[in-house]
Amino acid sequence: MYTTSDENGILNNFANEPDMYYAVYPTQKQQRGYLVQGVFAALFIVGLGVVVTLVS
Repeated sequence: MYTTSDENGILNNFANEPDMYYAVYPTQKQQRGYLVQGVFAALFIVGLGVVVTLVS
């Protein structure tokens, strides 16, 4: 972090910027994992809807 001051003596702090990096496209194994997670999430939401419907 570095600090600057203006002509009135007011301090201004600046944070360090993080290093930039490029995103890496997910591998086939990661993509399959995301698909499985999506299916389980969808089933969970549908299941919650069924339970809510049955209880009400």
